[in-house]
This record gives sequence, C-alpha cells and structure tokens, in this order.
Amino acid sequence: MTKTLRVALGENSYPLLVGAGILNKVGEFLKPRAKSAKVLIVTDAFVKQHYAPAVSESLTHQGFDVNTVEVPVGEGSKSLAQFARIQDSLVAHQLDRGSTLIALGGGVIGDLGGFAAAVYMRGIAYVQIPTTLQAQVDASVGGKTAINHPKGKNLIGAFHQPKLVLIDVDTLKTLPQRDIRAGLIEVIKMGVIRDESLFETVEENLDAILNLDDTVLIEIISQACINKAEIVAKDEKESGLRMVLNYGHTFGHALEALTHYNRYRHGEAVSIGMNCAARLAVNLGIFSEADFQRQSALLKRANLPLVFPPELSPKVLHDTMYLDKKTIGGKLRLILPTQIGEVVIRDDVAASRVLEVISQNV
Repeated sequence: MTKTLRVALGENSYPLLVGAGILNKVGEFLKPRAKSAKVLIVTDAFVKQHYAPAVSESLTHQGFDVNTVEVPVGEGSKSLAQFARIQDSLVAHQLDRGSTLIALGGGVIGDLGGFAAAVYMRGIAYVQIPTTLQAQVDASVGGKTAINHPKGKNLIGAFHQPKLVLIDVDTLKTLPQRDIRAGLIEVIKMGVIRDESLFETVEENLDAILNLDDTVLIEIISQACINKAEIVAKDEKESGLRMVLNYGHTFGHALEALTHYNRYRHGEAVSIGMNCAARLAVNLGIFSEADFQRQSALLKRANLPLVFPPELSPKVLHDTMYLDKKTIGGKLRLILPTQIGEVVIRDDVAASRVLEVISQNV
C-alpha cells in the first residue's frame, strides 16, 4: 500500500509518497521530474551500507549518472566543514542547474543535503528520502534546510522545497528502538498542536507503532504529513501559523546546544521541551492539569524523557533559549497548548515565568 499526498505550494508544489518497498522505485519516480541525468546522493555511513545500493541501482537502471558523497553519522555533520565537502563533490562531479541532489538519510542528512542544494548554483532540485521516523514526519516536509552553528541549532539555512519526498517505512526496520521512540515525538507533537484524533491513534496503537506495524506506520506518518503539509501550504516561510510546529523546540534546542548535540536525540530534547511548555501553560492557567497529565502519560509510555538533567543550570538554559532564531526583538516566542489539538503563540510570557518552569522541570 502506498499513499500519495501533495504539498500545495503553487509552483513549488510537490508529491509525497508513503509506503513500503519504495526505495526500489526511486528511479521511476524521479525520471519524469528530472531535467538532467546527473544525480548526487548525500548520505551517511550507516544508511549508505543499508540503502544506498538499492537507490543507486534504481537510478542507474533509469539512465541516471549517479555519484555518492558520504558524511559521518550524527548531528556533528550539520557543519560548515561537511557542507563544504558536499559542495566540493557537486563541483567535482560537474552537476549543473538541471541536476538533482538526493538526501538519503535522517534529519541531519535532509537538513544538510537540502541546504547544499539550496545554495549550489543558487539552487538545484533535491529529493528527500527520509530513513528515520523523525525525518519522515517532520524534517522531510516543508523545505526548511540548515546547518548548525556552535552557538545554536539550525542558525545557518534557507527555505528550499524538495521536488519529491519518498517515505519508505521499511527503512525503519534497521533503526534502534531509541530512534523510533525519539522520532515518534514529532507525531505526538502534531497531535497536540492541531489533531487530537492523531494523538488518540498513537495512544491506542503505541505498541503496534513501536513494533513497526506497516499499516499503522503508514497511517500515522501520512496523517502527520498531511497536517504539516496543510500548515506549510498556509505559511511556507514561517511568518505566522508555521511557528506552531516549534512546540517544545525552543526549550529542546537550548538543551541540545548545551549538551553539544551529542547527548540527546532531537526527539528526546523536544519531549523534555514539550513537557516544559505544557507545564508553563498550566502555570499560566491556559492548559488543564488533566490534559497535561494526558500528554505526559503518553510520553512516559513511549519511554521518552520529561525533565532536564540536574547538572544544567536553569539560568543557563533560560539564557540559551534567547539565542533561538525564533526570538524577535528580544522577545521569546513560545508555543503553548490550550488543549490537546490546539496551541497558541505567545511572546508576552515574563522571563521570570520561563525560568520558574525550567527550575520546576529539573
């Protein structure tokens, strides 16, 4: 079973396919959309071993001239150094403006590869083939590309929409359980911010999801992507509505930066951030204790963390949050829930209240 969705962005619209066994058909899907035969696959060592051969063979069978560049596994590859390596490879293999870059991997590869495509020759086409749950339901949809700066996550980047997104749930079978759980946070997040029925589906099918049931996975991934596609269609450049997708992320990004991007999975940091944001909403009187407990119960069942590590100073965490790129004019923009399925954007929360909730969440 394969579901075909569409991200509606006018001339930047693109299809998004969700199913099993898709990697063997990448060449068929790309052929009618490509302007040139030259393709560069950007991937990491782990994904290259498991999935690059199938993708490369499918592309070659359709007449594409395929080369591959491999970067180290992990968040550390979202760097200027690895970005430069990809640019060197694009030049060395003589890709032109009609060529295609394929980002084959998790969120790191999608962000890094997408940003490389965004700036090479002022922008070439790229295809997202996300191989982690987190990337499938979040990073691969919407065209946000970036690399990290030592002082903050995703501070250097661009909006650059893919031409095609191919999501193959079979790729999840080689992931550690920790990565499945961390990726699930983006589905739970989508349920909290705008789709209570999706939240309920995860509540009711958590065991099947964690056991990688194809039918349930295709359903929740498709539903999460539909929700994100609708948000992106209304606010491509994150000037308003799209900010709700950052629920939990401002707290989470600060935690990632302070732990040097190597202690927590992104989803684990966001889980802590969601718990913190929800508690802040309760403290402000806009979110019920019952809904807070409902969210935290699901996060606990998914074995996701809820509190900051005790050795981190609440004041340092608080100050790091203000380096976030969503801070405008010194005001921190926070996404806070009002009920399961609905959030608000607030920039009027006193710094003392934010520091207070961080202190409560250690």
